[in-house]
Amino acid sequence: MSDDDSRLKRGDKVRREVLGDAHVDRSLRQATEFTRVVQEYVTASCWGDVWSRPGLDRRTRSLLNLAMLTALNRPHEFAVHVKGALRNGVTVAEIQEVLLQTAAYCGAPAALESFRIAEKVIDEVGIPAA
Repeated sequence: MSDDDSRLKRGDKVRREVLGDAHVDRSLRQATEFTRVVQEYVTASCWGDVWSRPGLDRRTRSLLNLAMLTALNRPHEFAVHVKGALRNGVTVAEIQEVLLQTAAYCGAPAALESFRIAEKVIDEVGIPAA
């Protein structure tokens, strides 16, 4: 097995553990010949290289992603990572605190949008509000 194959395999495993099989299967199924390369890149690089590193636990990585995706105004990816954060054991109260901090550092409009999205995802998952 080549290094690229092992990165992809490791990344697929971590991606599925964090985001769930349904999400990963849907992403791969929806990939076109054109977009398949970026799916492989994200799986190998983000999930296989970075998320697999021992330096931070998955809860911390999830909290960081929520803050960064708020700052970058990436609502689709933010919603995906709210579900991942919950799967990684992040509490609703911790999500709320991260988003409140983004209001101070990223601006109220970005934080408000992320609060709306997070609340919708949390409701869909069926977790009581903080």
